[in-house]
Amino acid sequence: MYAEGTDGSRRPHGDSPGSSGSSGSSGSSGRGRRAAAVIALILGLAGFAVSAIAVAIQLLPRHFTAEQQRQIQAWEVHRRWQTMPAGQIFPASVSYQLPARTLLDTAPLELSAYRVSIAPQQSDCARAVTSAAAGAALRKHGCEAVLRATYVDATRSYVMTVGVAVLPNAAAALTADSGLTPPKLAAARAAGQAGRLAAGVLVVRFGGPAGDRYDYNRQISKSFTAGPYVVMYAAGYSDNRPRVPVTEDKYADDEMTMMAQGVAQTVARTLAAPPPPPRCPGTPGC
Repeated sequence: MYAEGTDGSRRPHGDSPGSSGSSGSSGSSGRGRRAAAVIALILGLAGFAVSAIAVAIQLLPRHFTAEQQRQIQAWEVHRRWQTMPAGQIFPASVSYQLPARTLLDTAPLELSAYRVSIAPQQSDCARAVTSAAAGAALRKHGCEAVLRATYVDATRSYVMTVGVAVLPNAAAALTADSGLTPPKLAAARAAGQAGRLAAGVLVVRFGGPAGDRYDYNRQISKSFTAGPYVVMYAAGYSDNRPRVPVTEDKYADDEMTMMAQGVAQTVARTLAAPPPPPRCPGTPGC
């Protein structure tokens, strides 16, 4: 009656009591494959996330530190003497004011100075200042070149030279400028008891019909710094009169000084104006 077994159980051939059969082992193997797939998926997503973050960082604008911004801006200012046209550094005309007190009036007088010459760039700084000692003071601190131009007032009564000594940085410019002030560096002869002028820019002398007219003696001389530049100026009478105590002539002293300062400060502002904050190159959003 019981063809499949003597105990009436109908077990398949080859199975023994207590055996789990092939279905149990195939279930364990399927669960292992699913776990491995989940782990692989998690690792893949993690790698994708890391890659996406890296790409996003590359696409976002870079941000310079405050020190990096300062260095870039200083570099921009320092290179202007080489990248700006001479006619932009030394404009064709410059406005200046004669103080109301000089005119015994209530309002200042607006005047203009006009450029008559731009000298060739002088790479030997000592040849563009009033003495070898003054040149040595500039050279000691890394002077790279001196730029100069000559201006006259509207009546051509006064003439001045503005000079720009290029130093490596603002600190070097300050130290070099302080080296121009000692009286021993002055080159002009004393006028009576008026003392000696400070060392500074050598006036521009040039040929042509106007050569004699603008071959003048310094009556006033001064310098100041603007970033990495030492800006120097000297002014005198266009009739080439010798050094005189110009301070005794209040009007002449004021107009000569205001013209020279107006031109020198205009040149300084052009060269040393703060550039805009640097922006990172080569990435979107910059």
